[in-house]
Amino acid sequence: MGIRRFAGAVAIAAVLGLATPAHALTEIHWWHAMTGGNNDVIVKLANDFNASQSDYKVVPTYKGGYADTMNAGIAAFRAGTAPAILQVFEVGTATMMAATGAVKPVYKLMAETGEKFDPKAYLPTITGYYSTSKGEMLSFPFNSSSTVMWVNLDALKKANIAEIPKTWPEVFDDARKLKAAGYTTCGFSNAWVTWVNLEQLSAWHNVPLATKANGLDGFDTRLVFNGPLQVRHLQNLIDLQKDKTYDYSGRTNTGEGRFTSGECPIFLTSSGFFGNVSKQAKFHWTNAPMPYYPDVKDAPQNSIIGGASLWVMGGKSPEVYKGVAKFLAFLSDTDRQVYIHKVSGYLPITKAAYAKAKEEGFYKDHPYLETPLKELTNKEPTENSRGLRLGNMVQLRDVWAEEIEQALAGKKTAQQALDAAVERGNVMLRQFEKTAVK
Repeated sequence: MGIRRFAGAVAIAAVLGLATPAHALTEIHWWHAMTGGNNDVIVKLANDFNASQSDYKVVPTYKGGYADTMNAGIAAFRAGTAPAILQVFEVGTATMMAATGAVKPVYKLMAETGEKFDPKAYLPTITGYYSTSKGEMLSFPFNSSSTVMWVNLDALKKANIAEIPKTWPEVFDDARKLKAAGYTTCGFSNAWVTWVNLEQLSAWHNVPLATKANGLDGFDTRLVFNGPLQVRHLQNLIDLQKDKTYDYSGRTNTGEGRFTSGECPIFLTSSGFFGNVSKQAKFHWTNAPMPYYPDVKDAPQNSIIGGASLWVMGGKSPEVYKGVAKFLAFLSDTDRQVYIHKVSGYLPITKAAYAKAKEEGFYKDHPYLETPLKELTNKEPTENSRGLRLGNMVQLRDVWAEEIEQALAGKKTAQQALDAAVERGNVMLRQFEKTAVK
């Protein structure tokens, strides 16, 4: 090569060197199911992490509702295009656990990457749901919640209701008064029909949803939620649906806008609804613990968590895993957990974050954000209230909801609907065992 050509090549290389960064950022794709105010929180967390270092870039992508996101993640893994992080709602835990090779357990990830990680730093009522029987965390708790009762205080005042109802009979009576006061299409309602009216109802009253501690003690579990309490509750809803004192709002959270619009003045759904309520409701509001039947012995017991955790997908490079571990450590920071709790309404997942929020006196002005924490810790959990871990839970919930809808439409009695839901569900659990238990 001549001197001129060599010099030209050096010059070109120098220009290219200036134009190319010292090293490329490792992208970490995060698929999630958050909308509205909670999507804003996701974006901010990703941006803050990206700004805090120069090696990794977290890229969040909304993939639809919880069930859609989990199904998209599983399909993408089979196609070799899975994200590094997948947000999966709590009832998808058994399905993810059974997906051998598709996931990288969090406890293994943190040990292999050397990131600081102490599972005892997290609230046990939350981490227990996502851990093995030995306490090994399989996924990272992210947005944990529980069912609470959201209340339109202006509506209660209009109907001359002096106190927020505490029991189900009081809710039914107040809903009739609200209907008479002008809330003609909906005295009360709920989102997540099976979570509220079967899963949480059972735990809150210390009756089993299924055997084997609701599946936490083994896959060979049987559904048993066609007992007196659950049948009685569904029958009450059937009776009240006839004149819209109760009005059904769907299988997922798509009906939550009925509360923020002012249509349904009492509405049971996730505590994580806070972000939308605080931004959209044009009336005075609060929340309260779930109602209970006062004649049920020892009720209320404790609630179980909802929300979702972050699963690390399998088959990624060591560099991606290093970045994911750093991001999970970033999310665990006490101040960051307090921030997430305050703006989203989801629970602080670490003991230190909960303690700091209390020390700051935060709950004096925002008691509604402590409601789910009080529910979860109301009593020491029993076999009926530790949580649930059932395979094919997404499909199970659809079957249960289908039977409840039949009953609400007057096509089945409460007993017939729940008997059918149990029978059909047990067949699905046996099918799941064949694929999950090796």
